[in-house]
Order: sequence, then structure tokens, then C-alpha cells
Amino acid sequence: MGNDLYSLLKQTANLSSLPCTIMSVEKKSDGTCGDIRFYAINDIFKRSYYDMFMEQEGNNKVAFENFDEVIEGQLYTAHLPKEPKFEDICFRAAWGNEHIHTYVDTTKIYGYWTEDILFPVNCAHGENVAYCQFMYTLNKEMDTGKFSAVSPDISSFVIKACLEMRNENAFSTSMDIITKDLREYVDSESACILTVDYDQKNFEIISESVRDNAYCIKEIFSHFPFDIVGCWQTLLSETNNIIIQNEQDMNLYEAKAPAWLKTYKDAGGQALCLMPFIHHGNIIGYLYISNFDTSEMTRIKETLELISFFLTAEVANHMILEKLEYLSNVDVLTGVLNRNCMNVNVDELSLKLKLDPKPFAVAFCDLNGLKTINDHGGHNSGDELLKDAAKVLKEVFIGDQIYRAGGDEFAIISLNSTEGEFLEKLALLRQKACDPDWLNFAIGHYYDANSGNLRLAMRYADENMYEDKNAFYEAYPDKRR
Repeated sequence: MGNDLYSLLKQTANLSSLPCTIMSVEKKSDGTCGDIRFYAINDIFKRSYYDMFMEQEGNNKVAFENFDEVIEGQLYTAHLPKEPKFEDICFRAAWGNEHIHTYVDTTKIYGYWTEDILFPVNCAHGENVAYCQFMYTLNKEMDTGKFSAVSPDISSFVIKACLEMRNENAFSTSMDIITKDLREYVDSESACILTVDYDQKNFEIISESVRDNAYCIKEIFSHFPFDIVGCWQTLLSETNNIIIQNEQDMNLYEAKAPAWLKTYKDAGGQALCLMPFIHHGNIIGYLYISNFDTSEMTRIKETLELISFFLTAEVANHMILEKLEYLSNVDVLTGVLNRNCMNVNVDELSLKLKLDPKPFAVAFCDLNGLKTINDHGGHNSGDELLKDAAKVLKEVFIGDQIYRAGGDEFAIISLNSTEGEFLEKLALLRQKACDPDWLNFAIGHYYDANSGNLRLAMRYADENMYEDKNAFYEAYPDKRR
């Protein structure tokens, strides 16, 4: 690279007080971005790049003094993952004469926030290669001044959204309003906010907005296995967000995640921006925007990056409250409602039925022989029996309230069954739980047609259950506790 252009651009790079490289950017015959290479680097870039990649990779064959000769002329992907967003801004700077300034969260990739500055380089060049100047700074912590340096209209929109988060509306109502406003602001076909739990392998659409209500995002996603959403975490190990704005991006992600891209294209997806919510280093959800005007990509990306920062805190708080509510109402071992929840619900339901009597049924189901199983197999075996018992109860009493009332006792309250239907459920339960050496219930029930006295019905059901339990131990005296 001993020509006059290289010497000129090398001098230009060395004038910068920041890490700087002149990038050569190819334009392919179809007008899209081709190869992007490090054309000329300054000494600050040389040191930064060497420390970040060559030494970390243990590549001691390349001496620092000779690093210019190695890196200059290389594709930028020699040590960096291919990044469509980076290629887009290089192409716009080199071929579109744009001055570009971005500030992005690259902590998952490099451990730093990155401020990127790109200028076009106006010099003689070939028909298919142009140049841009690329400079950057790295920050261990987010610089709020740089992050908030956006246009007034974006700032106004984000402030409006933040005020909506702080009003008296329920969380779901606020998220619905923000999602609708966001979709309309970026003029996309659809937008949604979803939470994800990678440990439990589940996800939930918590709000959505679709132009003209043309379809339901929640319905579409309900048919997807978790792996479809799960693959996004892997893709985001190489980038801070996922953007698809052209066929080249589509092909890139299709090669990495073919199952996901198939579902996206089958649903009519063309352009996509997926922003993760990262809380304490973990992805807890996503902001999902689909089918928008890609010529507005810069404005859309800045908006989504900023608003997702605030949404992350709101979604994290919501998930914590949901988890606390779950823990206060659900028995962790079996997954059915716990004694505390039963006491609260029975108090409320007793009053409602007293004021407005309606038919209902209750049942108590007490495990036979749990103590024997604990004595012989240990408490782990007893825990497995309790989990099996809860599983069968949930299979039988679909739509009914199921509680773990005590150690080995479960209670069921049914407001949706006729007496015949409830008796059929009890018969099915006896069929599924008929093993005297493992899963076997003592069952007592009571059906109330019109009195509305829930507590009396529960007392009758409990008394009937103990009669059934005595009959079991008369038949199997060796299992008596």
C-alpha cells in the first residue's frame, strides 16, 4: 500500500486524537454493501485493536511494531463478528456522504459502551470502492450525556412514554398504550413487548399493537416452540440488537437461525428491529418492531434504544412483583395454589356465595400412605409423590381451583361443574390414583345446589374424606400412620 492515496489517508488517520482507521467500502454491482476493510490505521487504533484482540487471543506471532502491515488491508471481520448495523453506517458514510454519530451498548461483546464517529472521505476512488473515516471511544459505564443526545422529537416521545409509565394505570394498560404509541411513532406494521425466562424456557407477550388489528401477535407466537425465541439470546452474543432491513440481513440471520427466520418470513416479516431488555446482565425481554420504513432506520434505532432503556426497568419491576405474587400464592413444590391463597379466596368466595348463592362443589383429597413412603424412600420420594399427586389433580380438575391445604391434603373448589360432571371428575381421579403402593387418595366431596354456605360444604367434604381414609387403612392396615 505504498501509493499516494494510502500515504494521504494514513496521514489523515494520524491527525486524529482518537483511535482512527480509514475504511475502504465496496459497493457491489447491485448497489449493496460489499467488502469493508481496514485501509489505513493510526497508532492509537493500532494499540487499542492489538490489546483488545491480538493479545487476548494469545497471538504472539505478530509483533506490535509490525501490526500495521498485518491489519491494514484485512476485512473488518478478521477478528470482529459480521455486523449488519456497522456495515450499514460505513456504507452510508462512504457512499452517502453522511456524518454519523452513534452511542451503543456493546458491553456484552467487548465489555464497553462504544461511541462511533464516521465521516465520509472525499477523495478520488475507483468505481466500486469509497472511503470513510471511523473513530471510536470506549466507556466502561454508560455516559448518560452521550446516550441522551438525540433529536428533540425523539426526546419528546420518550418523555411522554416515561410519564405514561409513572401514572396510575395498571402495568398492562400502560404497556398497551406505550406499544401502540411506539408503533404509530415509527410507523411500523406491528409492535410488541415480551418477557422471557430462559431458566424456565417460557415467554409471554405482555402488550401488542398491530395496524388495523390485522392479526394477533399473541396468537401467532402461541404456536412457536420456545427455541424460536430462545435463539435470539445466542444471536445477541455478537451484537447489542438485531436489525433486519434488507435481503442481505435476512440471509445473514437465516444462515444463523433458519427455524426462526422461516417463521418470520412465513408471517410476512420483511423489516425487523429487536431490542433486548438487559437487567443485571441477563436478557429478561424484548421490544419487537416489525415491517417499517427502512429509510428511517437511524431515527427508529435511536428511539428504540432509548425507550428500551426505560422499559427495561419497568419490565424488571413487573417481573419481580409477579414472582413475589406467585411465591405468596403458589405452592413451590407442587405448582398448585397454597394454603395462604386458599384462606384468602375462601373468605372472599364465602361472602359472594352468601350474598348470591350459586351451585358449587368442593372436595378434599388426602394422600394415603405418604408417611410410609417417606419412611421407606426418604423425603425425596415423598416430594415426588406430592408432585405426581398435583399433576393428576391438574389433569382432572381443569378450570377448577386446586389448593395444597396441608402437608398431604389437597382441596378443590369447582364453580363450573354440574353435580354429574363433578362426580365424573372424581371417578376419573380414583381411576388415575388407584395404586395403594404409590398414588392413592382418600376423597371426600360435597355438592351444594343453592345454600351458598361454602364453609359448611367444606366441613362435610372433610368429614367424608376421613371416612374414606379409614376405609383405606382397614383394607391396608400395614400402611396406617
